[in-house]
Amino acid sequence: MKKIFLFSVIMGLSFSCAKKVSQETKTPEKQEAKPAVVVGGDSDAHGCKGSAGYTWSSLKKECVRIFEAGTKLEHAQDGKTYSTVAYVIFDGNKAELFLDTQKETILLERKSEGDSWTKDDYQLIPWKGYVLKKAGKIIYTGE
Repeated sequence: MKKIFLFSVIMGLSFSCAKKVSQETKTPEKQEAKPAVVVGGDSDAHGCKGSAGYTWSSLKKECVRIFEAGTKLEHAQDGKTYSTVAYVIFDGNKAELFLDTQKETILLERKSEGDSWTKDDYQLIPWKGYVLKKAGKIIYTGE
């Protein structure tokens, strides 16, 4: 009885480990090649990686992280259900303005030390920190 039981266990194990021939003879189906998604492969025209927080600065002529290199300006209107920020990078008598509502940056210039930076209807005033006006209306303030 023990020999029959042992023989059946050995036979069962040997058949369970055998390869299935029917799966090997099937031809593999062709799968469409999906383009590989490269993490960090989102460089812009200047080579700045947006996923790492870099943005091209026309003023500095390099990729910068505006939240590190720039001065933060808070939205001036209280009572809104949302808040936006703007960033300014300074270089001498020039300032580069990064607004979330504008795709391109705005380069502001001033004539001399102590004056405000201006371009079109934008005006950045150095008063108790900074005040950004558009068409005479205060839109952002910051230190």
